[in-house]
Amino acid sequence: MNTKKLRKDALAIFTAGVKAVDPVNAIKRHFKLQDGILSAGDKTYDLTSYSGVYVIGAGKASAAMAQPIEEILGDRIKASAVNVKYGHDVPLKIVRVNEAGHPVPDEAGLKGTNQIIQLLQQTGKKDLIICLISGGGSALLPCPAQGLVLENKQQVTKHLLEIGANIHEINAVRKHISKVKGGQLARLAYPSTLISLILSDVIGDDLDSIASGPTAPDSSTFSDCLHILDKYNIKQKIPSSVLEHLERGAKGEIKETPKADDPVFKKTQNVIIGSNILAVKAAKEKADELSYHSLILSSFIEGETKEVAKVHAAVAKEILNTGNPLPRPACVISGGETTVTIRGKGLGGRNQEFVLAAAIEIDGLEDVVILSGGTDGTDGPTDAAGALADGKTVRRAKAQGLDAEDHLRENDSYHFFEPLGDLLITGPTYTNVMDLRLVMVG
Repeated sequence: MNTKKLRKDALAIFTAGVKAVDPVNAIKRHFKLQDGILSAGDKTYDLTSYSGVYVIGAGKASAAMAQPIEEILGDRIKASAVNVKYGHDVPLKIVRVNEAGHPVPDEAGLKGTNQIIQLLQQTGKKDLIICLISGGGSALLPCPAQGLVLENKQQVTKHLLEIGANIHEINAVRKHISKVKGGQLARLAYPSTLISLILSDVIGDDLDSIASGPTAPDSSTFSDCLHILDKYNIKQKIPSSVLEHLERGAKGEIKETPKADDPVFKKTQNVIIGSNILAVKAAKEKADELSYHSLILSSFIEGETKEVAKVHAAVAKEILNTGNPLPRPACVISGGETTVTIRGKGLGGRNQEFVLAAAIEIDGLEDVVILSGGTDGTDGPTDAAGALADGKTVRRAKAQGLDAEDHLRENDSYHFFEPLGDLLITGPTYTNVMDLRLVMVG
């Protein structure tokens, strides 16, 4: 089993994982209509008891999620407004889609969010609202809290991303400088009945973290936000208006985000329709089908990308040297989402950086391939989902005048892999359940 075949199989295994979390199939598994009775997760709703049905949402996959909703509900949909990332729109007949910026929110996202709020202001206690949430919803559902402007949120998001804050920390702050995040969208929808269909891109599928939990109780507080800013020592970098807002909230001068005992959640149902573990399991099934000895390492992988890459490379070395934890041919699979502390000025994303760091560690090894890709088809501000590398990657690069260590230092993984033809280019996949990583040993 040579490197060429390992690369081919790695791509097939990754593709199988992504296909398993296709939003159309995910919606249809959890959302069904028969004889006027709507089934959502473990609950049912008699549509004859509602005056109108409305569709809202935000996320990279929300437009794709709207396709089966149109098919199921048809002309029952009275009005709609959904925000998606630029380039992630799909053909729809009924649901109104607004394209906007991600990962940094923009004016188009603000406009679309205001349209959602205006729609909710039309609804009452006899209406049913279907909310479609997927990864990316945090940036795609921007609406600054009173006294703040979009630029404030953009600056705070940028600082938190650059400093290497994890998704839970970033979202905690986002919630408390927003009008809609952290359960506040559910508050705006109340007293209507709200069904939120959610494609998870968060480790552990925490409802209050996915897209900053717009329809879920928020466990974080204003005080938590201040602790996060202290942890990363960035109070002096964020806009003074944001810091003042958070400090006023911590003093009780601004209303907290709704907690679990808030009455708005008595009329809210949150349904997870897809998650990273589904992609990881499907990848394992494909690896088994291709006659590999396979193992799921974990779907909870997080931490600094370069360090996580070293651990995965160490697993490959162990398999080669001792046959543990699997005999060859082996495929070790992991999921989750790592973070990158940006120190250079290059171009890349956490998946490309993971593979670059791993490539350095496996340099010189025979028949080892490592792949890492974002299930949404995008990795950082690039057109690549991730990258592939093998034991000869670093040497091939050197022959072209590319130094792996220099590119890693500069966070410039994209320009390392691009001339090698080793970028993983999928285009938008219209789903988003974090990342999928493969360690292949022939």
